[in-house]
Amino acid sequence: MKLDILVLSAHPDDAELGCGGTIARHIALGHTVGLIDFTRGELGTRGTVETRAAEAASAAKILGVSVRENLGLKDGFFQNDPEHQLKVIQAVRKYTPDIVLCNAVYDRHVDHGKGASLAYDACFLSGLVKIETTDEQGKPQQAWRPKAIYHYIQSQLIEPDFIVDISGYWDIKLEAIKAFKSQFFDPSSKEPNTYISSPAFLKMIESRALEFGHAIGAAHGEGFTVRRYPGVTNLFNLL
Repeated sequence: MKLDILVLSAHPDDAELGCGGTIARHIALGHTVGLIDFTRGELGTRGTVETRAAEAASAAKILGVSVRENLGLKDGFFQNDPEHQLKVIQAVRKYTPDIVLCNAVYDRHVDHGKGASLAYDACFLSGLVKIETTDEQGKPQQAWRPKAIYHYIQSQLIEPDFIVDISGYWDIKLEAIKAFKSQFFDPSSKEPNTYISSPAFLKMIESRALEFGHAIGAAHGEGFTVRRYPGVTNLFNLL
């Protein structure tokens, strides 16, 4: 399946928190979007592998993505090494995305920065024809390199290089986030409190969306950083 946008994330719920509005907006524009989570979030204080998987499926349905997969990498301990790079390369070659969205280049959770590096390096390596990989049926895959890689902003206060207007899509983003009932604020939950389970965390997510939106004259926005200069052919595309 050919995808326009592939989102590579360290954990289930990273994509929803970081770029859920951007995903929903581009699907509404007619683009195909898929999600690949690196780990099952098995080290999370709240919830289980099974609940996280069910929540991820619900969130994917809310966003309307074409596919969601999980690579089953080891939560907290995956590395940006050849073994893990090859798994991501196979995924990139499977879906041949034009754009990849991935974790923040640095963040509070150690997996986020590792996820960013793993995604970025694997996307480059995926374009090298002498790296040989096969699909699920054992057939050789063709080399493929995405045209652009953008990093969504997570918990840390990072200045964006550009902001996507997600006006009209905030409610979908919030609904997708709340699909992860085990992770975020639930007054009836008996599980331990965590950094992301407090009411203040979701308020922070919304306040950041409001701040980014205000910066570009929109209701809500999501910020991204780049490692390469983005180019445009029409200045009006920047409006």
